[in-house]
Order: sequence, then C-alpha cells, then structure tokens
Amino acid sequence: MAGEEASDSKVSLRTFLEHLSGAGKAIGVLTSGGDAQGMNAAVRAVVRMGIYVGAKVYFIYEGYQGMVDGGSNIVEADWESVSSILQVGGTIIGSARCKAFRTREGRLKAACNLVQRGITNLCVIGGDGSLTGANIFRKEWSGLLEELAQHGEIDKEQVQKHAYLNVVGMVGSIDNDFCGTDMTIGTDSALHRIIEVVDAIMTTAQSHQRTFVLEVMGRHCGYLALVSALACGADWVFLPESPPEEGWQENMCIKLSERAAQASHRRIQQAHALCVPGEPATTFQNRARKKRLNIIIVAEGAIDTQNKPITSEQIKELVVTQLGYDTRVTILGHVQRGGTPSAFDRILASRMGVEAVVALLQATPETPACVVSLSGNQAVRLPLVECVQMTQDVQKAMDERRFKDAVRLRGRSFETNLNTYKRLAIKFPDDQIVKSNCNVAVINVGAPAAGMNAAVRSAVRVGIADGHKMLAIYDGFEGFAKGQVKEIGWGDVGGWTGQGGSILGTKRTLPGKFLEDIAQQMRTHSINALLIIGGFETCDRIKQSASGTKRRVFIIETMGGYCGYLANMGALAAGADAAYIFEEPFDIRDLQSNVEHLTEKMKTTIQRGLVLRNESCSENYTTDFIYQLYSEEGKGVFDCRKNVLGHMQQGGAPSPFDRNFGTKISARAMQWISMKLKESPGKVGGNRYQCRSSVKAGDTRTPFSVDRGKRFVTDDSICVLGISKRNLFFQPVTELKKETDFEHRIPKEQWWLKLRPLMKILAKYEASYEVSDSGQLEHVHHRGHEEPAAI
Repeated sequence: MAGEEASDSKVSLRTFLEHLSGAGKAIGVLTSGGDAQGMNAAVRAVVRMGIYVGAKVYFIYEGYQGMVDGGSNIVEADWESVSSILQVGGTIIGSARCKAFRTREGRLKAACNLVQRGITNLCVIGGDGSLTGANIFRKEWSGLLEELAQHGEIDKEQVQKHAYLNVVGMVGSIDNDFCGTDMTIGTDSALHRIIEVVDAIMTTAQSHQRTFVLEVMGRHCGYLALVSALACGADWVFLPESPPEEGWQENMCIKLSERAAQASHRRIQQAHALCVPGEPATTFQNRARKKRLNIIIVAEGAIDTQNKPITSEQIKELVVTQLGYDTRVTILGHVQRGGTPSAFDRILASRMGVEAVVALLQATPETPACVVSLSGNQAVRLPLVECVQMTQDVQKAMDERRFKDAVRLRGRSFETNLNTYKRLAIKFPDDQIVKSNCNVAVINVGAPAAGMNAAVRSAVRVGIADGHKMLAIYDGFEGFAKGQVKEIGWGDVGGWTGQGGSILGTKRTLPGKFLEDIAQQMRTHSINALLIIGGFETCDRIKQSASGTKRRVFIIETMGGYCGYLANMGALAAGADAAYIFEEPFDIRDLQSNVEHLTEKMKTTIQRGLVLRNESCSENYTTDFIYQLYSEEGKGVFDCRKNVLGHMQQGGAPSPFDRNFGTKISARAMQWISMKLKESPGKVGGNRYQCRSSVKAGDTRTPFSVDRGKRFVTDDSICVLGISKRNLFFQPVTELKKETDFEHRIPKEQWWLKLRPLMKILAKYEASYEVSDSGQLEHVHHRGHEEPAAI
C-alpha cells in the first residue's frame, strides 16, 4: 500500500511530473461565480497534487476580487489546509463577482499580485464567464507584464522569468450548462437535493389529491429540470431548450386529466382485489379515486416558442382554472446549491483537480487554455475557447428560436434524455401503436440494487410503445420456472422510478437447475425476447464517520464480493487513508506501513483516519484482524473503531444517477431487442420458436436461451449492455467469456483501477501512474451514435 513497483507501462508519478515541471512552479487556485457542491474536493485535489510534485500552491480567496486586491487574499496552502473539506458544501476559499477584473486596470493589479508570488499557473473553478475571464487574462499576460515593468512595479528579470501564464479550468456549475463535458461539478449533488424534495412531496401529494409545480434552477439550461423529470417520472416538464408546442395549455390539461382517470380506474381494480370482508367496495373505490398526484417540473428559464417566459404561477393558475385541482407551487432556489456533495461530485472533482495539475505542468507557451472535462468515464482536456463558443451557440440558437439546434448543441446525452423522457411520459392510444406480435419478458436477477425498478419501468413502457406485449417475471429464475409470469401494462409501472429494491422480486438463484422448466415457460408464454436486469451489487455513497473525532481510526467493511469498486471509490470520495481490495494483493508489511503512516499523520493537526476494506479482499486479513492489528500497533497514539456496513448499502431510495442511468440503459436495451426481433428471419409472431433474443444490463455472467434444438441466428443475439470508456455498447456474451473471471465474478481488467493512485496520492502515499492516456488535448465535437455515460 505504501508503494508500488514501476512496470513498463507505469512510472513513478513523482518522477514523471518532476521531469516535466522542473523546480520553482507556483500554482494559484480560485473558485469564481456561483458556488457548487464539490468545489472543495477540487480545491483539495489541486493543493495536494501540487504539493505532491513539489510545487507551491496558493489559495486565492474570493475569486478574481481576491486576485485584484492581493495581500492576505493570496495565501500559500499546505497539506493540512485542505483536511476535512471533502464533505463540506460550497467553497472554503470563497467566491465573489468582480467588476474590477473586467477592466484592464483590474487585470494589471491581478497580474502584479501573481508575479510578486511567482504564480504563473492558474487553476480556475467556475462557470463559462469565469473561464472566459481567465482566458482573456492569459492572452493579455505578456502585455500586462510589460506595462507593469514600464511603471516600475516589477523589473525586467521578473518579466522574463514569468513570461507566460498557463490556465486550466474546471467547470463548477450545478446547472450542467457548459458544453464539452458530460457533467459539471455540483450537478449530481443538486439533483440529489431536487429528488429528495420530490420524494417528500410525493408522499404528501398522495395523502391529498394535489398537483405540485416544482421550480428548479436553470436560467439558460434545462438539464436539472429534464433529468429530475426523468428520475421521478414527472407528468410534464418545461425547458428553455425545448419549449412546448403551440396549444400546450390544452394538451397538458388533457394529459393530466387522462392520467387521473387511468389511475383512478387502476386503483379501483386494486381496491376490489384488496376489499376487506364486511366493508363496502365503494369505500375503497372512493379512497382510490382520491389517491392521485401530478408532478410538473419547471426550469426557472422556461419559455414558450415565442421566447416568452412560462412561470410556475402561470402553470398553477392554468391547472386550477381548467381542471379544478388543488395545486401548490414549490420553488427550490438555493437549496439546490447546499448540502453535502454527493460521492459522484467528490470523485469527479478529485479526478479533475489532479488532471488539472498535470495539465498545468505539461503546458508550454503555445498550449491554449484548456478545460478538464468528463467524457464517459474518462477525464479529457478540451480547448477552453471551443467549449465556451459552443455554450454561447446554444444560447444564440434559443434566442433565434432554433430550438432543435439548441437541443443538438447541448450534446448527445441531453438529446437522449429528452427523447427518453418523451417516450416514457406520453402513451399513444392503442389503436395508434403498430403491434409487433412479439412477447418480451423482463426479469430481475441477483441481489437487489437501487435503480432496478426504474429500469423495469423504462423497459415496459418502451416495449409497449414498440408494439410488444410485455411480461413481468416475478422472483427471478426460480419464479420463472414456477410460472410466475404476468402481463404488465403502462400504468402498472407508474411511480416505480423512486422505489428502492426490486418490486418484481429477485433471488440469487442461477438458472442452471431450472432450464427445462424455464424452457417450458418460454414456450407456454410464447416469449420471443428476454431482458435480464441485475448483476453485481452497487452503492453510491459511503459516509465518513471519522469527522469530528480526535486520534481515532475507523475501519469500514464494504460489500462487493471480490470486486473492490465500492471500497476504492468510497475511499476516494471520503478521503480515506487506505483501501484494501482483492484486485491489489497486500501482505503484513503493507498493513504495518499503513499503521506507521497513520501514526505520523496523528502528529499533525489531522488527527483522524479512515480505512476501507472490501469484504472479500483477503481470506486471512479479515476486518477483525485488521482492527486488532491497528488497535495494538496504534496503542498510545490512536484508538480504533470498526463498522461492517452490510446490506444497508443496498437499501434506501435510488440516487438520481441510478434512476437516470437505469432508465436510459433499459430503454437502449429495449431498442436493441426490438431491432433484433425485426431482423429475425421469418415472421416472429407466426413462428415463435425460430429466434430468441436476450440482453442483460449490468452483469457479466452468461445468460441463457433454450429453444427446441435451435441455435441463435448469430452470436450477438445474446448480449450484455454496459459502459466501456466513453460509450454504451452491446457486447456478445461469447466475447465476454474471455474477459471475465467467473470464479470471482469480476472482469479481468477493471477500468477504475486507474483511479487507485489518486486515492493514494491524496492520502500522501507514493504511487505509480499510468501515463499512456495523459496529455492529449482533444477538440469539441458532436457525439457519435453511441451515447457516452458517466461513471
């Protein structure tokens, strides 16, 4: 744990970066514009990575205003300066608007203050305005220094020594309104705040027959509104990029009233089934009619096709006047900026911060200002000017009422979100849907995981829209073998998105011993295709319990089987000191080294520690063993506590990411199934035993197919849908066999192991670093057909 041997593809990160940077580098880090959760994680990563490679790092307090004012606003940071800030929202170094920096006089003062401290590398965390200002500053830098020398404020030697300024940006914005990156720092946390409110509102709206209009941030970008609507199954959403068509008022009211009628009918049927002996059915019918809610989400910058604002109050008045529904407006406001940053934002910001420092060290006088971005699960660098230009092009398209262009310019992910929402929110009348004469079944397998229900809802609705008859299989393969198969309709999956666990039920039972029974059930129900949802357990958040205590080390055991993803990513998100995983063998010397490392740490002002252990990382070095070793070796220096998180990691409501990802990946799976069924030779409905298709989301174990002696038409008739680098793609199971360690149920190569050095570096360990993908400046371009997905 304390060190790694370098190989042909890896070199010591410190050696690699010192070779590039030389000595005497100074980096200034500032946050500017609106604050966003995760900014502190980015600041921490910049400071620690900078110090790790021998550079000086300076806090620039209060953004550009602090740079202009100088003095105590520019302070050298040390390792301990950024301790215990990962979980803190906002920004510890402050952020302020600065009119002075917009003038040349202001930028002259700022340049003088930086030169006096030898700062020629700037890391700016903010929105497009903040990054644009940094790029202007960079372009003017040599001229500003010449002018300062003429005024006698600096000498010629300083002009030559600090001849050029390097600028790297990280986008901190809860609106996700910056083109060139899949996610900006703070967006995921803002979505958490919104979904928490929506989930709370849904309970009170169910108690009373109410409609809620929820206004979220997004003056120029509808990302928060769109993804929130997708994640909670909202009835209607208003976005600046995609205004509703003329006559939307009538269309929305018709839809709301139809939904109410459908829900009432469905609940009356359920009430009959649940009727208690001795109580009239009409009592249950009346209760059923009253249990109806509508959720309408509005971006604060929502407009109509004439660019006129659509406000929450307007929508409320419309619903009350036309439908007579009890309607309430909730405006979230700055609640969306507050609270603890999510694990996603902590990891994203930490990755971006480290990459930003590497980019600064690799920069030359000819290197343009760049932005560190997220593309799929990859960190990339893009020219700042290109990103800003495309962001401005979106606003221009909206101003000129070219709304289709605005959606396209937002990127493939935004466009896919919008199209997916429309498919899932609006059901066409049955007589307008072309029937495929195909039966498609959906099953959950393995352990329950957050997001499963969102995936089932998405699959059912997309399948119905494609003309298929959708079947639900209850209780996994065991239930399948017993014939627990039932048709499931559009309305049956309403409200499933925010539910935890698996409503269909799931078991870990594998299909092997049930194959004959399952084959019979497939023939009985004429199943043409099977969507399998399940796989290795996942969790999106591990809390750091050590905050607020002194001289104490917490040892936390995480789930994951033999896969160390949770332990590793949890350690990165929580700022842990060590993480023990199966993929990286360790021995008693590593454990002893970690204890010594923590002992030294306790001599500083950072007097707490956190250690994570994957449940199956070692047969002998158990959680109890590690706890006892740390307790014994740390006597007199620190004490220990241990915690086995267990199944609490699988519980609770799914996060916005899990809801959104489950929805989109399942929709893609159903599109693939529909395509395969259309490609099948012969008429699928007429010869149901000729071809079957199967797709599995989220696992690498081999699914099955049984078919009266027939083989698949091609190997890609059975695929796993997942993420590889920047893309979602379907991979035939036959290919996956070569890449999978079936004994331990993990891939032979894990992409996230490349992030392991970051956790070690930020915990002050020596580490190695893979340099093959580093240092390339890419260009902004429109996405291809395959849509990237974030980590």
